[in-house]
Amino acid sequence: METTNSQQETPTDSAQKKEESKLSKFWSVLTQAGIAERTLRIGTYLGAIILVTIVIFAVQAFSFGDHQTDTSSQAVFAAASSTSMPAPTEIPDSDVEMPIFDPTAFFTDDGLTRAALIHTSIPTRARVDVLTYTVEQGDSVFAIADLFGLKPETILWGNTSALNDNPHSLSPGQELNILPVDGTYHKWTEGESLANVADYYGVSIQSIIGWPGNHFDIYDFDAENPGIAANTMLIIPGGKREMINYGPPVISRSNPAIASTYGPGHCGAITQGAIGIGSFIWPTIERWISGYDYNPGANHPAIDIAGSLGNSVWSVDNVVIVYSGWSNYGYGNLVVVDHGNGWQSLYAHLNSISVGCGQSVYQGTPIGALGSTGNSSGPHLHFELIYLSQRVNPWNFLQ
Repeated sequence: METTNSQQETPTDSAQKKEESKLSKFWSVLTQAGIAERTLRIGTYLGAIILVTIVIFAVQAFSFGDHQTDTSSQAVFAAASSTSMPAPTEIPDSDVEMPIFDPTAFFTDDGLTRAALIHTSIPTRARVDVLTYTVEQGDSVFAIADLFGLKPETILWGNTSALNDNPHSLSPGQELNILPVDGTYHKWTEGESLANVADYYGVSIQSIIGWPGNHFDIYDFDAENPGIAANTMLIIPGGKREMINYGPPVISRSNPAIASTYGPGHCGAITQGAIGIGSFIWPTIERWISGYDYNPGANHPAIDIAGSLGNSVWSVDNVVIVYSGWSNYGYGNLVVVDHGNGWQSLYAHLNSISVGCGQSVYQGTPIGALGSTGNSSGPHLHFELIYLSQRVNPWNFLQ
């Protein structure tokens, strides 16, 4: 058989050629009619629309299938659970008793509960009247004043007849007036002038009339004719006055007789004696306070030095004795010395005295023993330093 370069056509190839021939003829007709390009554009648009529509339907079909799958899964899970869970069984009766509910348990400390908050909107009112306090063992004017929020001098000024401005006059069982405010307590005398009373204490008439504890009718009160009954006690808020000087006068060696009315310990004329060096040692072995410290405002221009009964008391400098003996004004056994250079020193409440009038005593020499005589609540040394007739703070000079 003779071989040629041309291959024999198959039936499929023949059909494709026929289709291509038909499309070519159709396109030629459209081209000749002048609508080929327009037809191509319209066909492209239609194809795109059809494609988008197919995609939308496909997505919806897929979502619906997932939902159906989830619903089926849940149904399967529910069925499995219902078959695997055991049916509840009734618990037989037993002797175990359940606790009875107690509503009061909520109000015990067993749990976290909110405590009741007691509150009042009514403020605490300040005291306006005088009250009474009974002195107890171990009390002092300073401690009582601190207890009631007052100054020590107010305690003294409120109890002139009982204490006579002397803090050492305090004793257990005494009934003291406690003023409601710092100031003084005045006993009205018939014929007095309210203006003079106010002036004496350094306050205004209005401060006396207006104090509620005095119980005046401020809207119907005549200051010129107050009509106050004799012996009426008036609260003088903010009032002040000079303290009663219960101590001995300043006794110098040139005039020791000035203390002749103070007690039997006064001395006669003294013409010579030791002269102080101007520096002072402590008068006893202890160096701490027992009772009252230096406080001239409370009429205590001294320090009360602690110690045991009978401890030695010695002179703080070179001195001459100008008073030696009992004091009628609460100091008990008292020794007063003159230093000869403007200084004096005083030693009170001694248990015993070992020096006499006019005697020269040198620094560190014993003059007596520590005691608790006179107005004293226990063993201590009441010690004063005086310079140029003025009592000064011993803490500033003792070495």
